[in-house]
Amino acid sequence: MKRVIAAVVAFAAVQAQDTESLKPETLNAFQQYVRGREARMERERIRGGKFLWLDESRERLEKARSGEVVVEAFSGKGAFEVKGGLVHDWTGAAFLPGTTLTQVVSKVQDYDRHKDVYQPEVIDSKLRSRQGNRFKVHLRLLKKKVITVVLNTEHDVEYFTLDAKRAHSRSYTTRVAEVEDAGTARERERPMSDSHGFLWRLNSYWRFEERDGGVYVECEAISLTRGVPFGLGVVVMPIIRDLPRESLVRTMEATRTGLK
Repeated sequence: MKRVIAAVVAFAAVQAQDTESLKPETLNAFQQYVRGREARMERERIRGGKFLWLDESRERLEKARSGEVVVEAFSGKGAFEVKGGLVHDWTGAAFLPGTTLTQVVSKVQDYDRHKDVYQPEVIDSKLRSRQGNRFKVHLRLLKKKVITVVLNTEHDVEYFTLDAKRAHSRSYTTRVAEVEDAGTARERERPMSDSHGFLWRLNSYWRFEERDGGVYVECEAISLTRGVPFGLGVVVMPIIRDLPRESLVRTMEATRTGLK
């Protein structure tokens, strides 16, 4: 209980006073990490090896087949420090029985309905434009753990078809803005230089495979946030570390139940 109270006080202090801008060296570190991970995904998932992360572990696969959502940190570490920030890398998977690849991908691409399928994580959603398999999407996100943060985000998404049974996509945030006093007459977006840094970047990599009487769906989410304020690591770090995982769990649970 004392730790929870301390976390509430610490987060309240951060939210009320401490803002953090995204520094070039922090963004460069994130982009360097992403380049390495994307090269590995291309090599191990797309061009060779096992397309599905689930297929690397019988235990994971059996859990997904039984109806569980499986979420794990990449290399056993969900967050690691870079200069001025934290990089988070989590992978989640679920099995959707009784459906097809075409049906699942079509529903995922129905971005206007994401606010219904992925609530409360997604408060609002809108398809900005589509050109073939390229989408521009607006999502208003709700992040809640001790404190509540609302974010306006813009995403570029592209889909790729490997064959009749497998497809994948990649999504990059092109804009993230923290919303102050969301839903009130005083609502406004904070400039990046005046944000709290709860989310600076979010890349999402989805894989879809139809087999075993349904569709396996995986998502790897790589995000960049501010670092932990000095002196608050003991109480704040577990919350910052767990938020991306919990967000992915909710996303995959909504995928499993809302896209059948």
